[in-house]
Amino acid sequence: MRAAVVGAGAWGTALATVLCKNGHDVALWCHREARAQEIRATGENPRLPGIKLPEALTVTADPQCVRGCKLVVMASPSSPIRSVCQTVAPYLDADAVMVSVTKGIEQGTLLRMSQVVEAECHRPVVALSGPCHAEEVAAGIPTGCLAACEDKALAELTQDAFISENFRVYTSPDAVGAELGGALKNIIALCAGVLDGLGCGDNTKAMLMTRGLTEIARLGVSMGARKDTLAGLSGVGDLIVTCTSMHSRNRRAGILIGQGKSPAEAMAEVGAVVEGYYAAKSAYELGQHQGIDMPIVNAAYQVLYMETNPREVIRDLLLRERKPESEDAGWL
Repeated sequence: MRAAVVGAGAWGTALATVLCKNGHDVALWCHREARAQEIRATGENPRLPGIKLPEALTVTADPQCVRGCKLVVMASPSSPIRSVCQTVAPYLDADAVMVSVTKGIEQGTLLRMSQVVEAECHRPVVALSGPCHAEEVAAGIPTGCLAACEDKALAELTQDAFISENFRVYTSPDAVGAELGGALKNIIALCAGVLDGLGCGDNTKAMLMTRGLTEIARLGVSMGARKDTLAGLSGVGDLIVTCTSMHSRNRRAGILIGQGKSPAEAMAEVGAVVEGYYAAKSAYELGQHQGIDMPIVNAAYQVLYMETNPREVIRDLLLRERKPESEDAGWL
């Protein structure tokens, strides 16, 4: 099958490698010709140092590379994804299946990434999400993820394209849950990094992750997600891997903020897109719009956008009014 991966960051490159090793005819699209030339010359993407790319992989800056492709994977960062879709849309085949692998919520519209892709490309979209560090996927370390779409046939087509001995893919009809889990966990991971930077311990991080998952589920269900999706790979799984690994750009940025750097300084030092920063604003607005109580997301918004001291935010969270852990404790 012919396939194209639009976006030559670490994640897009890793997925292109998976597809290539599975025997597909794959093109990897770069936004800049200079980056495409560099990757072709070295056989490596600087975002994935030490990973030799398959010789069969075509690397190009020509958006027409999507012509004739049955599968088109959208892997750009969340902020430019709409304009990237507009760039490739004129060259898509009528029967092209779009796969959205970007984890985020569009600022302003508050749309999920698959909704943005569908609006601009006018094609059905599958959301591929889960606990997947690009560095490990590219290195062939066993990984599991979720292909989610209301159309079962399209979810299974995506599953068949990607699945291998090192990359297991499950299917689900719940794209809402898969995408919200993937987007919102970035906020919690950034907060986990802040806790690490402040010198907090495992107890604190465990509390953050479990209560953060409660907020993700609370918002997700209000928007039509299924709780079991958020308890799976694209919810709990993605939350665990992003909050605990130094591969996570969100966690690394959070550590720097906890150590006293501003959000802008932290993101500049990380040197790549920190999706949790942008997701915090969108999630804050979504919570307000849906009328959902999201104290951790609100606290992240205060630290990232209102320059509130993280220690003050943590104290305020701990001193909130007392309540049972479950919203339906079952007491008479």
